[in-house]
Amino acid sequence: MSQVVLKPVQSAERVSERDVRVNLAACYRLIAHFGMDDLVFTHISARVPGRPDQFFLNPYGLMFHEITASSLVKIDMQARLVEPTAYQVNRAGFVIHSAVLAGRPDVNCVLHTHTRSGVAISSIEEGLLSLNQFSAAYHNRVAYHDYEGVAEDTDERDRLVRDLGAKHTMILRNHGLLTAGRTVQEAFALMYYLEQSCRIQMDAMASGGTVKILSEDVAEHTAQQFETYGPRGDREWPALLRLLDAKDPSFRQ
Repeated sequence: MSQVVLKPVQSAERVSERDVRVNLAACYRLIAHFGMDDLVFTHISARVPGRPDQFFLNPYGLMFHEITASSLVKIDMQARLVEPTAYQVNRAGFVIHSAVLAGRPDVNCVLHTHTRSGVAISSIEEGLLSLNQFSAAYHNRVAYHDYEGVAEDTDERDRLVRDLGAKHTMILRNHGLLTAGRTVQEAFALMYYLEQSCRIQMDAMASGGTVKILSEDVAEHTAQQFETYGPRGDREWPALLRLLDAKDPSFRQ
């Protein structure tokens, strides 16, 4: 089997640092708006345009609805601050995000959550099932990484990247969910519908009815259909920004 060569997304290099900061801050606000945050924990990162060795991360201690474009912390792959800040960086956040961003040059945004449904699905042996149109989009496209404790050890990074492989979605066993997008928009869209898939699966399993799993052929066909649409998130992103602007535009500050 030929080796898959992952290349950086060239279009991401034409995005300004200001654009990335605003989109990442918006992503934090959207995760909070849709109930996918976990107090001040979990994290979303975005690569600094033109600097593949640097990325933005949330200021540790702020809730997601408080995060703004200017409050994001800029660090490098050795966890060194690139710009002065009054905030610290979540150690587990650094380990997870530096692993994926360093190991996957095609990825520019990594999103990690601890939602009720996401943790529930991560805690069952079957993992995510192809039960409907939402979850079928991820058929054979979800990686799994076994739990090793709180992700504070840098030696776990190699195993994280190995288990993710060339995929853009991963379930961290007994832990939560992770998406890796070429853009902030894509990482958010992948997470939004992954979360929906987990919620629906838990509802279906709790209903007492017989859960109907899609056939391999239908599920794979559906996943391929979604791939023909190109990167997810671009179409809905302007509408999501309008939602945030109407609710509280301070994320742009």
